[in-house]
Amino acid sequence: MLSVVQTPRLLRVRCIHSPAISCSATSQPTHSQILTTRKSLLSGETSAVDIAKSFCDRLRRIEPQLSSFLHVSPYEDVLKQAEVLDNKIKRGEDVGPLAGVLVAVKDNICTIDMPSTAGSKLLENYRPPFDATAVDKLRKSGAILIGKTNLDEFGMGSTTEGSAYQVTANPWDLSRVPGGSSGGSAAAVSARQCMVALGSDTGGSVRQPASFCGVVGLKPTYGRVSRYGLVAYASSLDVIGCLASSVADAGILLRTISGPDKFDATSANREVPDFESHFVAKDFFESKPLKGLRVGVVRETLGDGVDSAVVSSVQGAISHLEELGCIVSEVSLPSFSLGLPAYYVLASSEASSNLSRYDGVRYGNQVSGDDINSLYGNSRAQGFGSEVKRRILMGTYALSAGYYDAYYKRAQQVRTLIQDSFKNALSQNDILVSPAAPSAAYKIGEKKDDPLAMYAGDIMTVNVNLAGLPALVLPCGFAEGGSVGLPVGFQMIGAAFDEEKLLKVGHIFEQSLEGESFLPPIVAT
Repeated sequence: MLSVVQTPRLLRVRCIHSPAISCSATSQPTHSQILTTRKSLLSGETSAVDIAKSFCDRLRRIEPQLSSFLHVSPYEDVLKQAEVLDNKIKRGEDVGPLAGVLVAVKDNICTIDMPSTAGSKLLENYRPPFDATAVDKLRKSGAILIGKTNLDEFGMGSTTEGSAYQVTANPWDLSRVPGGSSGGSAAAVSARQCMVALGSDTGGSVRQPASFCGVVGLKPTYGRVSRYGLVAYASSLDVIGCLASSVADAGILLRTISGPDKFDATSANREVPDFESHFVAKDFFESKPLKGLRVGVVRETLGDGVDSAVVSSVQGAISHLEELGCIVSEVSLPSFSLGLPAYYVLASSEASSNLSRYDGVRYGNQVSGDDINSLYGNSRAQGFGSEVKRRILMGTYALSAGYYDAYYKRAQQVRTLIQDSFKNALSQNDILVSPAAPSAAYKIGEKKDDPLAMYAGDIMTVNVNLAGLPALVLPCGFAEGGSVGLPVGFQMIGAAFDEEKLLKVGHIFEQSLEGESFLPPIVAT
């Protein structure tokens, strides 16, 4: 375990000179559950049914302690889907790139065969008549949906304590939060209740829980993945993201769900790269596999307000990037501190508009009233939780006639400044790096009654959403806490639609770690 003053235990790259990195079967990364599963299924080494039984058994054993899931697919249905895959393999049919992969889906992403509540009592037992585009692509790729994960109501929160149904625990320390709002998905991946999971990221809701739970979190560029079927929070910021136990798995999952969609006008009509071609075993690395890569360390992210353990771990990760051949320099984003207030004005404003559809008539639960206005009011009063009401009120105020220019318009102007500052910094650097959160996971209940303190925890991530850029978080060390320490996440930020570079760098970084196991005690024991 690392103390608060130690740097992460990192490995110097195993040096083996290779004129080119190929992608033959012998050079595939060993950390990828997806590639390992596919190889073992196609070779007949194991069956999809056996894999499904293993994950379902672990899920049922650990779930009472974690509460990661709001809905779990019936055991018989999961085994039936696995059996269908096994029969296809026996017949020599194509089974798709995610054949036999057990996937969890955040409960604000629509699924036709399970409820989609967005963690809210207002949508209790709501079953969509369609699959989200991302979910549809998962099914067509051979994946098996194992369940729907817990979240802060409508994605509004950073701890998953804001769920109307239950509080999810962190697999590294059951007395701590898993982060949020995709805390259920992050906890499920960390505890190996599934192989990979989908989350959503409006201001860091994939990346912060990935840091807290010691897993990989990938927020794609805005428009890379269709938002069709994602319950809207802030439409100009929302993206569907990926959580996995390795960079390779996150990249493979992203490729599967990416691409243009006729049902989402904001989806980008851009070719999806073959991310998998960069995922090779470390024995095939060159001596300096990242030689010449320009890395900018965001100065504003390592100062006051950031725990010393986080600073120590991130500085160790930066030193490791230098060992891998990177050219590291410090960059300043002058508008960085403005991102947090601008984000909460814009996100709350969009939420106040998006959530107006929940009136007890068209969606969700209805509470009767003497007239239509009281029906609306009663349904919302009893259906929405306190944090959702708070943000609706904030957003409605910011959009009101007397305050629009002072708040919403000014926040949009700040957003433009932030976009420009990232553009300038990325014109001089290939990637930017920062912590993923100011601290490691904190205690359940510690910030629940202090919303401003909870909002401040998003400082490292919200600027990326305002700029619409991709970002990758992966574990880089430990802070003190729990029985074996608490994971610390390292954030890499890239240019728009340059997930390919982030995944390549992240994969090499991850493969070259020495002896670090990011397997939580709840699984290891």
